[in-house]
Amino acid sequence: MTAPRVLFLDHTAALGGAELCLLDVAEHLRDRSLVALMADGALRSRLEGRGIRTVVLQEAASLQQVKRESRVPGPGAVGAVLGTARAVARLSRDYDIVYANSQKAFIVACAAAVFSRKPVLWHLHDILDPTVFSRINIAIDVFLANHVASRVIANSQATAGALRARGGTRARIDVVYNGLDPAVADAVSEADAAAMRASLGLGAEPVLGLFGRMAPWKGQDVAIRALAELGAAHSNVQLVIVGDALFGEETYAAEMRALAESLGLSARVHFLGFRTDVPVLMRAVDVLIHTSTAPEPFGRVIAEGMLAERPVIATAGGGASEIVRAGETAWQIGPNDPAALAVAIRAVLADSTRAREIARAGRADALARFTLAVTLPQTERAIELAAGARA
Repeated sequence: MTAPRVLFLDHTAALGGAELCLLDVAEHLRDRSLVALMADGALRSRLEGRGIRTVVLQEAASLQQVKRESRVPGPGAVGAVLGTARAVARLSRDYDIVYANSQKAFIVACAAAVFSRKPVLWHLHDILDPTVFSRINIAIDVFLANHVASRVIANSQATAGALRARGGTRARIDVVYNGLDPAVADAVSEADAAAMRASLGLGAEPVLGLFGRMAPWKGQDVAIRALAELGAAHSNVQLVIVGDALFGEETYAAEMRALAESLGLSARVHFLGFRTDVPVLMRAVDVLIHTSTAPEPFGRVIAEGMLAERPVIATAGGGASEIVRAGETAWQIGPNDPAALAVAIRAVLADSTRAREIARAGRADALARFTLAVTLPQTERAIELAAGARA
């Protein structure tokens, strides 16, 4: 079978974990693919910077007003989906399969399939939870996964399990974890890390790093409260928060700055916002903490921290519990528990020898399970199977 030509489709150009995953897959297949985005932004620049052909669908502008928690899509939303679907159908004439990288993209791709008859592969990056997504949206997703999608890639067993639990029992699901390039972390030297600390005004004091977009469920408040819980014996510990609001969470970001100030931690909590030098920052911190209060579909930042050979404290739940082996490759705590996080931080800082051993074990495990060398062939195989379903 000739290698299938792929039309990638995503609804956003913001750089979230799903979009970083798309970047790597699209680069791997750039000689036989096109990426269609329903919005313009940083993702388009990153794609084009890697030599990946990219187009922005102007027809999709009104779709940005449709939120995942919307209960019933209005006539405007339906019209926007159909208009965008026709544009996708026209683009797909030169491709063998449409690879939808988000829920909105999946719905549009399935509508496009009515016109184009091209198979659809859905890369599911979310846990379908009715507290996050409206029930009507989940019902639509499940119906299309069961009856339209040729195949579904889920980024963890937790993500796949949630789809099945909501009724997606007929969907053909492949679990493929997100892959990372270890060379990115390996390229950062100790001198680079030291220079980064100096540029941030950080010295020899312990530095905690929290990486991810600013959002209530990412738990930046848990990290700040844990810093306060550490007490006077650890009053020199610093917290670096890397990431900014992406999807309208600016109010929460402001609340986090106010929280740090109210707890007397303004001098010890460093809000760095969005950064492009995350690999250097990861090597510059002493401990990487993960504080999500809801189950992670995957937990990309945890795997990144392990590859960077940092001691990682991860919150249990969802894909995060599949990434780490508690006490062997990372520390693990329960969600939304600043006191437990403070206890884990003290434990890491109290025994540097054990911290280094666990960090080394974490890196070895991440190299075996979460690199592009492992995951890209799995993704390519799923694409081939999905394309062959209607070949």
